[in-house]
Amino acid sequence: MSDLLANGIPLVTLIMGLVEFSKKLGLHGKALTVLSMILGVVIGIAYEVAQKGTPATFAEWFNTAIFGLALGLTASGVYDLIDARFPKVRG
Repeated sequence: MSDLLANGIPLVTLIMGLVEFSKKLGLHGKALTVLSMILGVVIGIAYEVAQKGTPATFAEWFNTAIFGLALGLTASGVYDLIDARFPKVRG
């Protein structure tokens, strides 16, 4: 998943940046994890469609959906991992 790039930007990093931006706007807790998952799914599906075109068969749609879910799970998992491992900065 680390080689998924859009114009040289890793997709997981993009999703994490959007989640951090949402945190600064006041979103917190489990809502951030849900947002990360939703962003991952949407961006993952959009990436697949941009790379391969609109899926025509059920198998292509299924693979595209699985890719979106995997990206969403990865993004939300990485976000939770980093959030749990590094101390909160107060200030």
